[in-house]
Amino acid sequence: MAVEDSIKKEILKEEDTKGEGISTGNGELDALDSLEREASEFNKDAEIDRILKAFKLDAYAVLDLQPGVPESDIKICYRKKSLLIHPDKTSNPRAPDAFDRLKKAQTELMDEKQRTRLDECIADARMLLMRERKLTVDSPEVKSAEFAAEWRKKTVEVLVDSEHRRRKQLKAQMQEEGRAQRKEDEEIEARKRKRDHEVAWEQSRETRIGSWRDFKAGANDGPGAGGKDGGGKKKKKLKVLG
Repeated sequence: MAVEDSIKKEILKEEDTKGEGISTGNGELDALDSLEREASEFNKDAEIDRILKAFKLDAYAVLDLQPGVPESDIKICYRKKSLLIHPDKTSNPRAPDAFDRLKKAQTELMDEKQRTRLDECIADARMLLMRERKLTVDSPEVKSAEFAAEWRKKTVEVLVDSEHRRRKQLKAQMQEEGRAQRKEDEEIEARKRKRDHEVAWEQSRETRIGSWRDFKAGANDGPGAGGKDGGGKKKKKLKVLG
């Protein structure tokens, strides 16, 4: 009997040990899951922060792409980043703003006209920087990290200047369109007044004719009308003495 009790105790001890092992294993898995979630949130927060700090007039910078990449790269990059920072996938309160900016950048790069304008500004920035430093396309400095950093700064300047000129032109265009619209409205109003005047004049025609007839009738019935005096009698002719 003592032997059986001893065996039972050993079996129960082994089961307890196994249970503790399983519990420890689950705890490690939970810890790993927690670390992965934290890492994922960290990556999301870091990407949101990067997007919002990127120069928003440079769509390449917002998407973290090199100028001149094919459209397929733009689509792939946008899909990855949009899934990473989607407002439904993170609790970061700045996610909606970052997502909207990312979407706008992708839309601009997929638009041929807007992308061409951006590419031209980037090329102009490179040319201006090379001219300032008296460099050629074959100069080794052009391939340096320092030149790349200065190129990005110069690109910001060129894009700001381009945007300023674009807004100025748009304002002038809107003002011109406003003047043209006011002139057109004035011409329409003048034609309307003229038309209303003609209609009113035509409508009063019968009244004017009736008034003229009444006036003529009154003149014929008045004193001296028809060669008669006020009593309707003919005037006597004076005899000439001689």
